[in-house]
Amino acid sequence: MSLVGRDVELARVHRLLANARDGRSGVLALRGAAGIGKSVLVDHVVSIAGAEGMRVVRGAGVESDSELAYGGLHQLLFPHLARLDALPVPQATALRCAFGLAEGDEANRFLISAGTLSLLADLAEDAPLLCVVDDLQWLDQGSVEALLFAARRFVADPIAMLFAVRETSAPVDIAGVDVADLSGLAAHDAARLLDDHAPDLVEPVRARVLAESGGNPLAIIELGSSRLAARDEPDPAEQVGPLPVTRRVQETFRRQIVELPEPTQRALLAAAADTAAPLATILHVIEALGGAPGDLAPAERDRLLRIDNRITFRHPLVRAAAYQDAPLHRRIEVHRAYADAPDADADRRAWHLAAATTSPDETVAAELERAAERAWHRGGAMAVSAAYDRAGRLSADRELKARRIARASQAAFDAGKADRAARLAAEALSLTTEPGIRADAIYTRGAVEYERTSPRADAELAIGAAELVRDTDPERAALNFFEAVHAARHGAAHDLLRRATELMRGFTPPEHWAPVVTALFGWAELFAGRPEAAVGPMRDLYTTTSGGGNDLMHRVTAGFGGLMIADDDGVVAGTEDMLAQVRATGALGWVPYTLNVLAVARLFRGEFADARACVAEGASVAAELGNTTEHLAHRSVEVWLHAVSGDEKRCQALAEEVLPRARARHRVNAEIADWGLGMLDLSARRFQEALDRLEKVCRGPASRDLLMRAVPDLVEAAVRSGEPDRAHEPLAAFRHWAEQVDRPVATGLVLRCRALLADDADALYGEALRIQERHGGPYERARTQLVHGEWLRRQRRRTEARAHLAAAVSAFESLGAELWAERARGELAAFGERGDEPRRSGPLTLLTPQELQVVRLAATGHTNKEIAAQLFLSPRTVGHHLYKAYPKLGVTGRAELGGLVRSPDTGHDD
Repeated sequence: MSLVGRDVELARVHRLLANARDGRSGVLALRGAAGIGKSVLVDHVVSIAGAEGMRVVRGAGVESDSELAYGGLHQLLFPHLARLDALPVPQATALRCAFGLAEGDEANRFLISAGTLSLLADLAEDAPLLCVVDDLQWLDQGSVEALLFAARRFVADPIAMLFAVRETSAPVDIAGVDVADLSGLAAHDAARLLDDHAPDLVEPVRARVLAESGGNPLAIIELGSSRLAARDEPDPAEQVGPLPVTRRVQETFRRQIVELPEPTQRALLAAAADTAAPLATILHVIEALGGAPGDLAPAERDRLLRIDNRITFRHPLVRAAAYQDAPLHRRIEVHRAYADAPDADADRRAWHLAAATTSPDETVAAELERAAERAWHRGGAMAVSAAYDRAGRLSADRELKARRIARASQAAFDAGKADRAARLAAEALSLTTEPGIRADAIYTRGAVEYERTSPRADAELAIGAAELVRDTDPERAALNFFEAVHAARHGAAHDLLRRATELMRGFTPPEHWAPVVTALFGWAELFAGRPEAAVGPMRDLYTTTSGGGNDLMHRVTAGFGGLMIADDDGVVAGTEDMLAQVRATGALGWVPYTLNVLAVARLFRGEFADARACVAEGASVAAELGNTTEHLAHRSVEVWLHAVSGDEKRCQALAEEVLPRARARHRVNAEIADWGLGMLDLSARRFQEALDRLEKVCRGPASRDLLMRAVPDLVEAAVRSGEPDRAHEPLAAFRHWAEQVDRPVATGLVLRCRALLADDADALYGEALRIQERHGGPYERARTQLVHGEWLRRQRRRTEARAHLAAAVSAFESLGAELWAERARGELAAFGERGDEPRRSGPLTLLTPQELQVVRLAATGHTNKEIAAQLFLSPRTVGHHLYKAYPKLGVTGRAELGGLVRSPDTGHDD
C-alpha cells in the first residue's frame, strides 16, 4: 500500500527516531481501524531506521498465538537470545523459563519484564535501537505487559519503541504511551490513492468507492481494484445499507477467496488456522487433508499471501475471511490435523484439540489443564486463565469444571483482569458447594473488591471464605484470616477485625502461620485499647521475621506491627531488607506495600526526602499494576509530606483530589493525610483550625493505629488554642501506649506533651531533648527545640531561648520544612532578634525521588548495572539520574557521594 497523506504522523515518527539517535528514549503507538495504514507506516519507518544505521527489532501479534504465554515476546527477542548472559542472572533465568528454554519454578512476570528492558537496553549499546511491534492487540498479555513495562522506564537510552494497534471492542490498555490516532485520509488524498491503484474506474464507481471507503486506505485499494468494481456490478451490501469499512473490506476478500479453486480454499484455511506454525507443519496439514503444497499457488498469484520461510497473509482481514467463512466441519478437520501433526508442541496440540472439540471431553480438558500449568511455570497469567477457562468448558464433571474455572479466575486477577476474574469467580461459586473451591473463588472476589470498592468489602468476603475452611483446611483458612485482618485494618473496619479474630479463637494454624496469627490477635488488642496485651505478640513476630527469607506476607505484617509499636529503626532495617528481597525476586506486586511501610517509617524518623522517594515509586508501581487502593494510600502519605514541607498549595490540591476516594478505601492512610493537614495549620499558627482537625483524627476510627503518633500535635494545638482539656483523653491513651511499647521515641514525645501542659516545664523539655538527641529523628528534636524555645522566651531567658530557636530554624531548613522554619524565625523576631534569612535546604531535598534512590545506592558502592537491576531501570537511565544529581549535590563524581548521603545526624542509632 502506498504511503499517502500521513505527513503529521510521519513528523511525529521522525522526531521519535531523531530523539533516539540523540540518546533520548521514546515510545509511540499508532492506533486505528483495520486497513487504516498502520502497517504501511510501520514498514516506512523501519526502512528509514535501517537507512539511518539504527538496529531494528521487529515483531507482530498473531491471533492464533494470543493465548500462548510470551509467544509474541519470544518471536521478537528470539534472534538475540545469545545476549541473555549479559543480563542479571535472575532476569536471564526468567526469560529462559518464559521461552521454554529452561526448567524452573514459576517464572516471575516482573522479572520477565525487567529482563525485556535489560535485553533491549543491551541491544542499544551497539547502535540506536528501533523496537517495532505490529498488531499489538493480538500479542499475548504477558508480552504486552513486558514491552510496556520497558517502554515506560527508558529515559536516556537510544531506543525508540513503536507499536501499531488496531481499534477493537476490547481495546489494549496502553496507558502511559503517547498515541497517534490514525483516521481516514482527507478527500484529496483518498482520491489520489484511488487513482494511483485504479486509474480506469468510471466515475459512478469511483465516486461510490470513495464514499463507501470512508478514507480507509485498504478499503480504497481493495474496493477500487476488485473485480466487482471493474465490472461496475452493484454491491449487495447496499441493499441493507452501508456496512462498517472493515466488514466491507473483509467481504471483498471473501469474494476473492470463493472464486479460487476448492483445494486452494482448503489450503488457505489450513494456513489461516495457525499462521505461527512452521511452514513445514502447515504443508503437512495441507497434505493430511488430501491437498498438496501447490494448492496455495493461485492464492499467492492473487497476492492474498506470501510464502518464504513462513506464510504471511497480505492483511489480517484476508486471514479472517479465509478462516471465518469456512464451514465448521472444515475448521474442525484442520484443527484435528494440526493436533495430529508429528512436530506439534504440547501447548499448540492442546489448543488445536480444544478448537476441534464441540462438547465436553475430559481428555482434552486435561490436556488444556496441563497447558495451563506449563503457562504458570512460564509466568503467563493470562495464558493460564485462558487455558483453565477452556478446560472448564470442556469438563464433563461439575466439580472439575468449578475447580478449573476458579483457577482461571485467580489467574485472571493476577493478570490484572478484574472484570474477568469477578465473572469467573461468580460462575465457579454457582457450580459447586465444595468448601475449598468456594473459598478460593470468594478469596478472588475479595481481591477484586479491594480494588473496586473498599478493603472493607474484601474483609467481609475473606471472613466468609475463612469460615468455610476453618476446620478442614488450615492453610486456606490462615490465608483468608490474614487477608481479612489486613483489609479490615486498612479500612479501619474494627468491627470486622473483631469478627475475624473471634473466628480465629480456637483455630490451629499451620506452624509457619502461627506467629502471624498471634500477631494479628495483637492488632485486635491494640485497636481495642489494650496495648499491654498487644505489644508482646507483635514484637515476637518481628523477632521471628528479622532474619529475612520469610514469607512476604509475614514480613509485611511484622512491618506494619512494628510501626504500631514505635519500633521505627527496626522497621526501617527490616523493611529495607524485605525491599531488597522483593526487588531481587521480581515480586513487583509487593513493592507498593513494602514501600508504604518504609515511607511511613522514614516519615516518623524525619527522613522526608527518603520518604518522598518511597511514595513516588510506590504510587507509580501501584498505578502501573492497577492497584487503586494502594495508589491512594501512597498519595495520602504524600499529602502529609507536602504539609511538613510547608507547600500549602500543593498540599491542599492533592488532599482535595485524593481524600474523598482514600477515605472510602484506605482509611488509615487517609487519616495520615488529615493529620498532615492539621499539622500544616499548626506550623502556620492556625491553632484553632489545627485543633479541630487533629481532634477528629485522634478520636477517629484509626486513632489507635499509626495515628496514635498524631497525639503530640493535638496536645500542642490544644495548648496554643487555650483549650488543653480537649487533649486530655487522647493524651492519656497515648501515655498508656507509650509505657507499653517502651521505646525511646515514644518516651520523648510523652515528655514533650507533659512539658507543654506543665507550668515548670524546663526539666521535662530537657529530658525530652536528651532522649531525642539519640532517638526520634531531627524533625521531632527540632519540634521540641521550637516549643522549648517558645517557653524560654516567655520566661525571658533570652540566651537559652535564642539557642534553641536558632537550632530549630537550622534543622527545619535542612529538612525543607519551610513553614516550621518560618514559625521559628518568627519567634526569634518576636523575641527582639532579627531572624536569619532563609537558608538553602539540605542537598538531598533538592533531588527528585528517583535521583535520591539512585544516589543512595551509588553511595554504597553499587554499579550502574546493579542499581538498574534493583530499580528496574536501564544502566543508561541510572547514569542519567546520577549526571543530573551531581551538580545539585555539589559533587563531581560518585566517589564523593559516600560522606554526603551517609545517614546524617538523624537522632537514631543505625
